[in-house]
Amino acid sequence: MDSRLSKKGLKISPSVTLEITAKAKAMKAEGVDVISFGAGEPDFNTPANIRNEGIRAINEGLTRYTPASGIIELKQAVCKKFKTENNLDYSPNNIIISNGAKHSIFNALMAIINSGDEVIISIPYWVSYPELIKITGGEPVYIKTKEENDFKFTIADLNKALTDKTKALILNSPSNPTGAIYDEKELKEIADWAVENNIFIISDEIYEKLVYDGEHKSIASINPKIKELTIVINGMSKAYAMTGWRIGFAAANENIAKVMSNIQSHTTSNPCSISQYASVVGLLGDQNSISEMKKQFEKRRDFMADKINSIKGLSCRKPKGAFYIMINITEIKGRIIRGKEINSSLDFAKILLDEGKVAVIPGIGFGDDNYIRLSYATSMENIEKGLERIKNIVESN
Repeated sequence: MDSRLSKKGLKISPSVTLEITAKAKAMKAEGVDVISFGAGEPDFNTPANIRNEGIRAINEGLTRYTPASGIIELKQAVCKKFKTENNLDYSPNNIIISNGAKHSIFNALMAIINSGDEVIISIPYWVSYPELIKITGGEPVYIKTKEENDFKFTIADLNKALTDKTKALILNSPSNPTGAIYDEKELKEIADWAVENNIFIISDEIYEKLVYDGEHKSIASINPKIKELTIVINGMSKAYAMTGWRIGFAAANENIAKVMSNIQSHTTSNPCSISQYASVVGLLGDQNSISEMKKQFEKRRDFMADKINSIKGLSCRKPKGAFYIMINITEIKGRIIRGKEINSSLDFAKILLDEGKVAVIPGIGFGDDNYIRLSYATSMENIEKGLERIKNIVESN
């Protein structure tokens, strides 16, 4: 590798799922009937009222630069959303509109992390968390969670991970990839721990509206002290089927928000103006299409979980939120399937693609090699067909 390249840049790991994803796309391009369970986005179209507002914004020439941290109309809509849905009082000065929730997390880390600061994340984690922490100069510290605890960490886990370098904790509820949700009691305990140790919380709530069992609560709403330490991350991508529109938003105390805004103004400037105007209508307009999407996701989740647990050698817990299922493959590892030994989640993913024409995400990409992740953000027809193919591969020996 060229020694002139950035040491920080070279520390960033490529996605271990790229090989699987690239091969699945190539097979599809060749006309092979591949069922993909990799999608991290809804398979529904963006609701009509949002699409129409985007068209209006284009036709009326709302296509120029906006303030770097977002238009006031969208900031006000976000404030209203936080107040009515999360019992959180923010003013537009607390809000930064960004190019997706991932960008919001990057801005948040850039605003609080100094070189060598530690950020606690749990395993399984969303693939970008460790890399974002490294990019911003921090060091990821991992907590390995247990499936029997619904993949959630405890205060004892946090205390073991805590050092004098700990700066922040990333909390993802509902979680990608596990669908785990922290309830109010658990959030209060985490909040007390963070306040006692003066630790920032980056609360990634992008799947907030996709909760099927229980209800979502933002940790920032627990009390004023934790609100001051929390940067709430959310956005339009998942709940409103707006992944390509690239609108995320963050809420934080004014000091943090100002730093995040300054960073964004010098890196990306404003998010897409058209997407911002469309997002105002998304947040303030009719929400029926969101409820309908959620109903469909819940039906798919229930079917997928039941089917997986009926396949010999595979098991899963029914996730409470998001649109992913983590399948435990510990009984598969060490087996010979179709002449090949399965020693890892990547081995299993390759067999499923090569022999079953099914694309899944290996768990090693999320830090845990004992699982594969399936998304149910695809049609019921695909789910039924794809799971039957997986059953045939697993039960063929």
